[in-house]
Amino acid sequence: MKKTLLVFLFITSCSFYCSAQLATFMEWQKSLGGRGDDEAYSIKQTSDGGYIVAGASASDSGDVTGNHGSYDYWVAKLSNSGALIWQVSLGGSSINKATSIQQTSDGGYIVAGYTGSENGEVSYYHGGYDFWVVKLTGTGTISWAKPFGSVRNDYAYAIQQTLDGGYIVAGESGAGTGQVTKYYGGPGDMWIAKIDDDGDLIWQQSYGGTGEDAAYSIQQTTDKGYIIAGFSNSTDSEVTGNHGSRDMWVVKADSLGNLQWEKSYGGSGDDYAQSVQQTLDGGYIVAGYTNSTDSDITGNHGLDDYWVVKLDTSGNISWQKTLGGSGADEAYSIQQTNDGGYIVAGGSHSLDGDITLNHGDYDYWIVKLDATGNIQMEKSLGGSGVDNAQSLQQTSDGGFIVTGTSNSIDGDVIGNHNNTNDFWVVKLSAVIGIEEKNNPLSEFQISPNPTSQSATISFSLSQSENVSVKIYDVTGRQITNRYLPNLNQGMHNFTWSVNDNSGNSVDNGIYLVTVEIPMGSETKRVAVLK
Repeated sequence: MKKTLLVFLFITSCSFYCSAQLATFMEWQKSLGGRGDDEAYSIKQTSDGGYIVAGASASDSGDVTGNHGSYDYWVAKLSNSGALIWQVSLGGSSINKATSIQQTSDGGYIVAGYTGSENGEVSYYHGGYDFWVVKLTGTGTISWAKPFGSVRNDYAYAIQQTLDGGYIVAGESGAGTGQVTKYYGGPGDMWIAKIDDDGDLIWQQSYGGTGEDAAYSIQQTTDKGYIIAGFSNSTDSEVTGNHGSRDMWVVKADSLGNLQWEKSYGGSGDDYAQSVQQTLDGGYIVAGYTNSTDSDITGNHGLDDYWVVKLDTSGNISWQKTLGGSGADEAYSIQQTNDGGYIVAGGSHSLDGDITLNHGDYDYWIVKLDATGNIQMEKSLGGSGVDNAQSLQQTSDGGFIVTGTSNSIDGDVIGNHNNTNDFWVVKLSAVIGIEEKNNPLSEFQISPNPTSQSATISFSLSQSENVSVKIYDVTGRQITNRYLPNLNQGMHNFTWSVNDNSGNSVDNGIYLVTVEIPMGSETKRVAVLK
């Protein structure tokens, strides 16, 4: 009975969202990397309409050259169609991971992350891991590279150019030594460093208590101060209002880093903020994930959910939304969109609740919200492996650029280099209303349904299209992916046998048939009963 109910809920959810009024489609995708492990954490559109992406690479093959022996910062410049223009590996013989990148006002790039090296391009470090900030020219050569930190581990997770032409860096520091002058104890404190345009330290500030406190996102605000988001499990010093375990922790600082206010958000479980942005109304939007079911959190679907929180200018909650299903769903990036709503990206392991499709394991999960947090559109991208989105930005054409890590070799993912993690970059179109499609796909039918041997999938095209027919079982595992290029206008039939390509019989059950064209897709269910 429980299994039957689960299938029914999934199909009901799919029917609802498949008929939603908004949609986006994939314009292109690129797998970048080599035979080693390649992890993308940050992407931005550049002034020429292309993209800059940064992360870590352990490869020295494929697209990657110049690796220093372990994980390096890997920075790749792409054209507006995703073609690789140039790439550079930065670091030393120990681990070096880039977590944040931005184009600078001079046309170059600023990159931040952390390093444990003391050779190669790393001229000095304080001990453990250091913040490592690298300024690149527009062609990827190093202008300067500077370490910042203490004798213990210091991890930078976010950087932004500031209005004065310098930079603000945020992360976590593990000791009150070296350049870190204040330390509250425990595994680490939030630590931010203000540096000038030559990479020299101007000032630095620590925030936290005797637990662990870390900053994952920072942005300069309209008053020239800073909004900082991460997590804290401290209950003392500068941290107030902890709900139990780890809370989302948001700090507002002035232009010199002095604490103006701080707020803890969450419940008795673990709650993390991964991304923060000031909104047009002067408040803030925060995204991360939660496994709490009490206090500030309502509507959790099970395990981790995306948690999106809208704050007013003083940090009070205006509204909050939990998004996801019964699996683990973790948001890493949020941005206010041109229409006043929001776009959120992360990874989802669910196949129910708010999620209508999963390709197997984790998928990129992209969610479009309106101005009050209601779902307008959701889309899963990936294959049968692990696909986890880390960074998203709305592009100048109204669409979206997304990056993260994928080890899939099927589904939406083409070109993976060695069945290992690659940077996976996806360009999505602007969100459109389904009514704007002008009915490119009609008369979509499956017959017979139920079927015992084969089913004919029929559909009509209003113009010539590239078509993909994809079939999934109720766990999200892809059974069939048939690409049909340049089909003419008119009626078409595709026959699906309930025997797979190896001659093995498909099990009895419910299957989802999706017919995709460039402007959208439609999904129907078919039952196999033998």
